[in-house]
Amino acid sequence: MEKNISQPTPLKSGAGNNSRKFLTFVVNNEIYGIDILSIKEITDFSNITRVPMVPGHIAGMVNLRGNVVPVIDLAQRFSEQPSERTRRSSIVIVDIKSNEQSMVLGIIVDEVSEVIDVSLSEIVPAPEFGTKIRADFIHGMGKVDQRLLVLLNIENILAIDELSSF
Repeated sequence: MEKNISQPTPLKSGAGNNSRKFLTFVVNNEIYGIDILSIKEITDFSNITRVPMVPGHIAGMVNLRGNVVPVIDLAQRFSEQPSERTRRSSIVIVDIKSNEQSMVLGIIVDEVSEVIDVSLSEIVPAPEFGTKIRADFIHGMGKVDQRLLVLLNIENILAIDELSSF
């Protein structure tokens, strides 16, 4: 049965020389953003091969044009409660730096929203408390159209040492 996810209000910001682009997406009815430079591609939620004896937040592996890519359930990584998969669920393929090496991983999101520009002057430091996710997972808060957007630190979320230590 498909979960009815309320449609978030689109976020927009003026483009400029002093701005960065972020892909926005929904996880458990919250909107987040990731720097577009970390993203390789977005694919439909497809057959994920489950791997035995791995932590619950590791959803499994996908075959992406002959390459085996680990996939992390972002909802479980944040709160240990998976979100329900719908036809809008997607896998965002990201390229992160870990110990001077580049790694390709997938993250499951409930719905991809849009790419927005956020002015660098409108990005403020992450709060130490009051968010639903760990403070070290947050790069900062982007002020967009009188709202705050949680900008994620994808390298900390997908830190290989921490992901594999469970």
